[in-house]
Amino acid sequence: MAHPGHRSPIGHSYIILPTIDSTNNYAMRQIQAGLATHGTVWFALEQTAGKGQRGKSWLTTANQNIMLSVAITPDLLPTRQFWLSATVALACYDFYKKYAGDETRIKWPNDVYWRDRKAGGILIENVFRGSDWLYAVVGIGININQVLFDTALPNPVSLKQITGKDFDPTEMGRELCQALENRYQVLRAGNTVIMQEYQQALYKLHQPVTLKKGTASFETTITGVSDSGQLLTKDVTDRAFDFGEVEFVIR
Repeated sequence: MAHPGHRSPIGHSYIILPTIDSTNNYAMRQIQAGLATHGTVWFALEQTAGKGQRGKSWLTTANQNIMLSVAITPDLLPTRQFWLSATVALACYDFYKKYAGDETRIKWPNDVYWRDRKAGGILIENVFRGSDWLYAVVGIGININQVLFDTALPNPVSLKQITGKDFDPTEMGRELCQALENRYQVLRAGNTVIMQEYQQALYKLHQPVTLKKGTASFETTITGVSDSGQLLTKDVTDRAFDFGEVEFVIR
């Protein structure tokens, strides 16, 4: 018998969709229809209108990559939204690093990077009722077997390009769910190790970077990320940036 507060693990229900507009859209429709429980995962073999951060599209080839969304009912205060984001980023980092090695990093706020190239991205969309955080829909796209990318993508990379091996994306998706479950349990326990480990995995931590704000570019050094998710940097002065306020210039 389930004890109070018991939840099925992430991936307990792992639904494979042959083709879908976007797994996040589908997950959102399932939640609104009352057909989702915590930990339900929808994995798409093909996505026709994948969504990236800030309204960008996520372009990907069918049957080659991980494209999934997870329904999560967060036991968290809405002020902890960034902690969930950091938890998911760490899980993706754990999963990717196992295959791609130590040059795997998390680029703020939640892209998976290998060297200076983007291996994956995360898009979290939330459902609130008043101030109650009912659901988070966690969308994850990770490049697995794809080797030819749309030229519009600035710097993509896949596991196949890094390792020379082919993988089964559906099985890799299941493995990613296990990594998500492991990290989510740490978050649920209220453990601040999440933020510490997120910082340690940060792309270009303590290194000079070029950031662009509007049309202006400037050099600064990344010192970390705040609990609320601001990027912290230092040059002539200490700075803090909200998501969407600056972007990295990667040469």
